[in-house]
Amino acid sequence: MKYFDKFRVKPGQKVKLDEVDPDFTDAHVSRDDAAKEVKSDTRRLRELQERLYAERGRSLLICLQAIDAGGKDGTVRHVLGAMNPQGCKVISFKEPTRIELDHDFLWRVHQQVPGKGEVAVFNRSHYEDVIVAKVDELVPKKTLAARYDQINAFENLLIHNQTHVLKFFLHISKEEQLKRFKARLEDPTKQWKISESDYADRERWGDYMTAFEKALSKCSTEHAPWFIIPANKKWFRNLAVARIVVEYLDGLELKYPPPTVDLAKIRQEYHEAESDSETETETETKDQASGHGPP
Repeated sequence: MKYFDKFRVKPGQKVKLDEVDPDFTDAHVSRDDAAKEVKSDTRRLRELQERLYAERGRSLLICLQAIDAGGKDGTVRHVLGAMNPQGCKVISFKEPTRIELDHDFLWRVHQQVPGKGEVAVFNRSHYEDVIVAKVDELVPKKTLAARYDQINAFENLLIHNQTHVLKFFLHISKEEQLKRFKARLEDPTKQWKISESDYADRERWGDYMTAFEKALSKCSTEHAPWFIIPANKKWFRNLAVARIVVEYLDGLELKYPPPTVDLAKIRQEYHEAESDSETETETETKDQASGHGPP
């Protein structure tokens, strides 16, 4: 079975995250066992992204969501980093600014969607407005309830304008999160990631899982699917995300555009330039041999 189908949340499916094993690694037993496939998939991903960029008729939006320490940055670095940055951008949505709060919640998001030929990766996304907003009770319940349909309508608008949408929830266990918090404390190169809210949010683990479940259930549609990625093992997370993106882009049958110039004319100009270059080289060689050229 393709990973696209294996990890996809089917439209209308009621998600229960406690029924998904975050330690799942399919038939792979170790990082080394999966390394060859990860390398192959990331190479193919770069090839397909180049076709998307050259074709310049469609775009791809990738949304990453997870609990704190869930691996969003690592996914960007190890998988999506394989893409050519010339046609790829990463956007991270933080706490809204005053200006952003003066507009509808999707206003700041719409400005960041990819243009034709581009890939945009949202490291946290518009789903913060139905996850954090739900857990922290930032908006009235009626407002929150309407947002799921508004998100679906927004993504449907993108799709009708040739922006393809893939959304990944990186699923780790509460125990794995604590291990990663410990690693941050002990590694000076990771201490900058530590937040005052890490442990306060951890105490509301159940609330966050409920919020994620609702968003995944209500907003996984036929053309903008959610995928639940078992992410306790970082190497399998990388494999699964890369494989799904590759499977999807392969299905688009991306093609390089036809040349915009007269190739016969360009070939003729090339052969003339090549002939002139050979003549110049022969002349320089004869001059040097006769002593007339530069020493």
